[in-house]
Amino acid sequence: MRAPGRDASDDEDAPGARSEARRQSRERRRLRAAVLALVSVVLLGAVPLFFGIRTLSRDPVFDNLDQLNVPGWAAAKTVDDVSGSRWCLLDCRLRERTVTSEKSPEETARAYESALREDGWQPWKVARCPEQETKGSYTCWRRDELTLDLWVREPTCVPPPVDGEPAIVPSPDPSAAAAQCTGSLVSVKVRNAIDDERTRPQPSTDPSLTGEDPFPTVSADPLGELTPSPS
Repeated sequence: MRAPGRDASDDEDAPGARSEARRQSRERRRLRAAVLALVSVVLLGAVPLFFGIRTLSRDPVFDNLDQLNVPGWAAAKTVDDVSGSRWCLLDCRLRERTVTSEKSPEETARAYESALREDGWQPWKVARCPEQETKGSYTCWRRDELTLDLWVREPTCVPPPVDGEPAIVPSPDPSAAAAQCTGSLVSVKVRNAIDDERTRPQPSTDPSLTGEDPFPTVSADPLGELTPSPS
């Protein structure tokens, strides 16, 4: 017997409405679960992706240089520069670091050479080290597949010209100018050994090795006497 105030259509529609409500509730639960799963995947993948991108962008050679056991005064300011491809596509990678030291070139050079030896670098006695005559201390090193050039010298005390003005600016206080020129400048250049020409056999002009003089002496008259043509 139906309750007062309800007709037959209400009884027929009630089961369908409840079924639709349950279906919508299940869809909402599935949607929430999918969103939570997506957020978890993004969060779990973001951290490895961040460190992966950081590893690719940051050359490990610089990380190794950061770990050199040099005093704080020997690395007061560091500037890094990198060029070329890590996988030697077209050009191999060249890592260059410029460091400002607070102490003299002699003391700074000793600190860096000691740190390089401690880190497994070996002194490399090779021709063209340096490529040309330079002031200060210039040494070359090798470790595994890398070569390293270390140049320690006095800092550049004269500022470059600005807007056509002279490079040397007179100073009324010589002691102040001298104080600004204390310390030393360190340059570190690291290359792949396969891309360093100094690791390859160097050409020789010794005739005993080549079998002939590559630069023979030319006679005074290389054409000799001309034979007169018949008249």
